[in-house]
This record gives sequence, structure tokens and C-alpha cells, in this order.
Amino acid sequence: MIRFSGLSLALCALTCFASTVQASDPKQTTISIPDMDCGGCAKKLSTALSKVAGVSKSEADIEAKIIKITPKAQTTVSPKSLWEAVENAGKTPTKLEGPSGSFSTKPTK
Repeated sequence: MIRFSGLSLALCALTCFASTVQASDPKQTTISIPDMDCGGCAKKLSTALSKVAGVSKSEADIEAKIIKITPKAQTTVSPKSLWEAVENAGKTPTKLEGPSGSFSTKPTK
């Protein structure tokens, strides 16, 4: 017969829960945009990026000059589509990092 203390069961439950939460968290993509320097730019970029297929939300950090993209659950967002959305909004991305890789030039997919 195996006996578990209350603490052991609680630790086991927390470990299982943490694994489940990590597995279901969507992977963010971060885009560096050095010429994003005001709230108007950030809003324009966020609006453009939110229209890309598979994007759930985008959050601009003007001081860090980055935008974080969160995909919809169980969705992969095209790095090329994100890059082009930034370009079409009149800005120049310099780096894109996400689940599909790290890019310093426009991705091909």
C-alpha cells in the first residue's frame, strides 16, 4: 500500500497544474521596431498587427520599442505576415522572434 501525505499530494497537483498551464499557453512573438517612438505609432501598428490571421492581441512597449504578439489558441501566425503588417503601417522592423524562429530580415513564410 502506498501512502501519500497531504503535502505530497498538493505538490503533485501543483506540478501537474503547472505543466498543463505551460502546455496551453500560446507562444508570443516579439517584433523590434526602432522607429516606433510615439503612442500614435504604437496604436497604428497594433491595429495593423491585430488584422493578421491568427493574432489574438498585440501589446506595444514604446520605451523598449517592441510589440508582443499573442496568437489565438492552437494557431501559428506567419512571421512574414507580421513583418509585412509592420512595413505596411509605415515602420521598419529590425528583428522578429517567435515560435517559428528569429529573423533580422523579412521571413519567407
